[in-house]
Amino acid sequence: MEKKAKVIAYYLPQYHPIIENDLWWGKGFTEWTNVGKAKKLFKGHYQPRVPKDLGYYDLRLPEVRQEQANMAYKYGIDGFCYWHYWFGNGKRLLEKPFQEVLKSKEPNFPFCLAWANTSWKGFNYGVKGRNVLIEQTYPGDQDYEDHFFAILPALIDKRYLRIENKPIFVIFAPEELPDIKHYINYWQNLAKKNGLDGLHFIAHTTELKLIDYYLEQGFQSVNIIRLSHILKHERSIFTKILQKIFAQPYLHLYKDAIKYFSGKEDLQNNVIPTIFPNWDHSPRTGRKGFILHKSNPELFSKHVKLILDSIEHKQKKEKIVFLKSWNEWGEGNYMEPDLVYGHKYLEVLHNNLFS
Repeated sequence: MEKKAKVIAYYLPQYHPIIENDLWWGKGFTEWTNVGKAKKLFKGHYQPRVPKDLGYYDLRLPEVRQEQANMAYKYGIDGFCYWHYWFGNGKRLLEKPFQEVLKSKEPNFPFCLAWANTSWKGFNYGVKGRNVLIEQTYPGDQDYEDHFFAILPALIDKRYLRIENKPIFVIFAPEELPDIKHYINYWQNLAKKNGLDGLHFIAHTTELKLIDYYLEQGFQSVNIIRLSHILKHERSIFTKILQKIFAQPYLHLYKDAIKYFSGKEDLQNNVIPTIFPNWDHSPRTGRKGFILHKSNPELFSKHVKLILDSIEHKQKKEKIVFLKSWNEWGEGNYMEPDLVYGHKYLEVLHNNLFS
């Protein structure tokens, strides 16, 4: 049977030590530090979450990267969208895993890049308050050019994911760009001068009202992230009081959140919906976290089916969904096997894609 959609999974590279994290959080810090020490905040809270097949891996190991790709391919995921960090003036972080994928040509698994263009700020697990750790800057055209040529080897790689032969490039916070249209036009010109047909820019956003604006600015598609819609509709005065006065997390049932994960906007050809297996930010933020409670494979299956139904009418080239995420363990937002559910979420995804 023909597959119902192309699935691109966001991929976090925060699973190897770097000098900056050593300075900010302590020697050897990685995403696993928070995941491993997470505590139950209330009765029935699923914490800590323990990885199963791959364990507490280190992304400097090629064997780990290959196993991830093998698993993703087996269950119908078409590629990884690696979060990419460029803070301006050539400053990059967490680039090593992807650079090794690029240099080694392994794994032979499709990929694209998503520019996480936002400043890093401290939470309450090592740095006091929300002070800026490293600032996202936009120094101007020369920096735009340096950034483009820094990733050009990836854009021309045969594994790079494309739409209508144009490499996909996702921008996490398009609203932060000083001049969106200028930036996109600048990169489009550079792409064409360097042998590409252009780029397929995708705006990553939570704001439905900005869809048309981003398309007018030069984005070809918009990836809708609907988590904030739950807070807008389901966050009662009672939950606000619990959070502010009694330091309780923002808690919502996954089964009630599903209805906010899709909407009429997903019917548009230039809108790409998102699949969420779960969300629990508490390993990073403690009691300030936002938690979707009691997610399970059966409910996830219902959610996946709704998303796939919303794009059923589209042409094959437009039947694309993003999966958030492959391995965001610190957000409780992952598809990799854990000790409780094993491969069940992956099996559900596969079954819905091919049923």
